[in-house]
Amino acid sequence: MSKVVRRFRALPIRARLALLVAAAVAFAVAAVSVTCWFIVQGKLYGELDDDLRSSVVVFDRGQLENFASTCGQTPQTDTISPRSATYGQLVRTDGTVCLLPFASATVKVTGQDKDVAENPDPDQGTFRNGTDSNGDPVRVLTTAVTVKTPVGRGVVEGYAYVAAVPLDSTRSTLNELALLLLLVSGVGVLGASAAGLAVARAGLRPVDKLTEAVEHVARTEDLDIRIPVEEESDDEVARLSRSFNSMTSALASSRDLQQQLIADAGHELRTPLTSLRTNIELLTRSEETGRPIPPEDRKALLASVKAQMTELAALIGDLQELSRPDVGQHSARAQIVAWQDVVESALRRARLRGPELTITADVQPWYVRAEPAALERAVVNILDNAVKFSPEGGTIEVRLADGVLTIRDHGPGIPPDELPHVFDRFWRSPSARALPGSGLGLSIVARTVRQAGGEVTLTPTKDGGTTATIRLPGAPTPPPGEVP
Repeated sequence: MSKVVRRFRALPIRARLALLVAAAVAFAVAAVSVTCWFIVQGKLYGELDDDLRSSVVVFDRGQLENFASTCGQTPQTDTISPRSATYGQLVRTDGTVCLLPFASATVKVTGQDKDVAENPDPDQGTFRNGTDSNGDPVRVLTTAVTVKTPVGRGVVEGYAYVAAVPLDSTRSTLNELALLLLLVSGVGVLGASAAGLAVARAGLRPVDKLTEAVEHVARTEDLDIRIPVEEESDDEVARLSRSFNSMTSALASSRDLQQQLIADAGHELRTPLTSLRTNIELLTRSEETGRPIPPEDRKALLASVKAQMTELAALIGDLQELSRPDVGQHSARAQIVAWQDVVESALRRARLRGPELTITADVQPWYVRAEPAALERAVVNILDNAVKFSPEGGTIEVRLADGVLTIRDHGPGIPPDELPHVFDRFWRSPSARALPGSGLGLSIVARTVRQAGGEVTLTPTKDGGTTATIRLPGAPTPPPGEVP
């Protein structure tokens, strides 16, 4: 059986569909044919049984005694004849047959006939198939003998009346019907197989196109290919084609973003690396030529090298952060976080970086599901921007309430035409390109907030400055059974 299943699974899907359709149609046709044959058989046998019931003979005592006395002899009288019967005989309890005058042959006696003779019941009769003395098939009705008496109808014990009709024509009709049904079934199954194969080919034509498209992508890495889909179509193949088109579009977009990221990263890395290389070459040339660099210049060069290395390390860390898979709240590192504690920790770092600034805070409890380190880094990046662009002696206002964190600075603000680009990777405002930074901080913020199921926006304020707003889903109390 397992070999048959394996061979079936090894067939092309068209062949499997055709075989399944043919098998289903064959089963249905076989069931209908068998049912039809049995219905016709029942109808024909019912008509024969009706004829046999109409052939039941009613005897008077004289006739019964006359036939009983001549059992085993050829009857000489034809005063009794049924309305339709070819066979007729009386059967005693010992199995002796008394042939009626109109009968041309006897019907073989069975134990059922003897039982009727021994236990006569004129209101019941039994039907069966049997054979006559010549071996021909007959339909047999066995009933108790009914006798006319002066006081009405009665039952004379010891005799059974057996009537029969030939089954040759009936069986011939049934055999012809069976042959006809077999031929029709065979034609139906063959037609169903051909129709199933045609339907499979027509139905799988879009799948062939999809297969060709996938093979083309695998062979050429061309993600611009699209499968044409009718707009009004909404079947499984159409949905599969739309999903494939969406997948290739997403892959193409991801590839473009990856190439853009590599290009941007290469561009951003080139500047500090070039500066770092220049400074190192100056220090090396000084050592090789024996011309020492003045101490102040040497100190400035080393400070520049250190700053550039720090910038490179920060840039590489940002790139690593952005290269992590975007798994969202289902990350294994995601847990219940007390956001107010994260904000307090980020505030302590911000106050160290901007000691000349006034940072006010109004932080209320709020618990979210996120990665603690990533969430703190996002808040730190927002505060770093506020510290970086705040004027000396300025104020930064921080408030956390009902899951909404707002950080407002009083710096120069962001021009409206630059707001749509602030969360793009490596994007930096023209006015901020002279300041340290890689242009990845806000991208990391947006990614972290999105992973936590929230949203982040930057909006200019009326009296100058920028307000950063982060909204995260959560609750003022931690979930039962979970410790932040």
